[in-house]
Amino acid sequence: MRFASLGSGSQGNSLVVEAGGTRLLLDCGFGLAASVARLARLGLVPEDLSAIVVTHEHEDHIGGVARLARRHGIQVWLTPGTLAGIEALFAEVADVRMIHNYAAFAVGDLQVQPFPVPHDAREPAQFVFGDGACRLGVLTDVGCSTRHIEAMLSGCDALVLECNHDAEMLRTSSYPQKLRERIAGRFGHLDNNAAAELLRRLDNGKLKHLVAAHLSKENNHPDLARAALSAVMNCAPEWIAIADQDEGLAWRQIS
Repeated sequence: MRFASLGSGSQGNSLVVEAGGTRLLLDCGFGLAASVARLARLGLVPEDLSAIVVTHEHEDHIGGVARLARRHGIQVWLTPGTLAGIEALFAEVADVRMIHNYAAFAVGDLQVQPFPVPHDAREPAQFVFGDGACRLGVLTDVGCSTRHIEAMLSGCDALVLECNHDAEMLRTSSYPQKLRERIAGRFGHLDNNAAAELLRRLDNGKLKHLVAAHLSKENNHPDLARAALSAVMNCAPEWIAIADQDEGLAWRQIS
């Protein structure tokens, strides 16, 4: 089992998870040409994808999903709440499947476990992916932690964790006050310290890969995210990987 990022940040997000002959794309916030080019960097073409799984309806996560799925005949999974109001975008996608009540489902060799999160979307989900031997947890758009989130992410072999902003950088940024309040609120995004505190409450005994994701270009810096997470893991900051907006993240082998 392995995973890679096509890119992560406010300008677009997408992650690939692979096990056996199955490859899932988690979100696609990039245009069609950019998505194909970013897949090519990982040695993939759209026809290699078994399905696209969607977290929520914000443009930086869902913006390219329907076009990629329609053009290349790819199955799409999302919650009814995420689909609500944007059904027209998926009218010509041949295979759209619903995630009901955050129930687990399988696509080929991958088990997919959705879970609810506090975020300012209609029915957002984040996910744990597994192949029966290893588990990858992904948490990229969440305003605060919950006991259920921590239970879902405990014991993972790899974790992609939102470190959206540094609280002080956001407080003094050029963003409008309402936007700053939204980002820092209970239904916004995790700052570095909040992500570190969430990480501290997990069982990380099996963790082999830790990736900081969804970093703000204006209100964060990779060194700050790495410092916060490495303090919890008692590791060198360089061990913490960064899912970059432009470069993404190269393949990481879990098993």
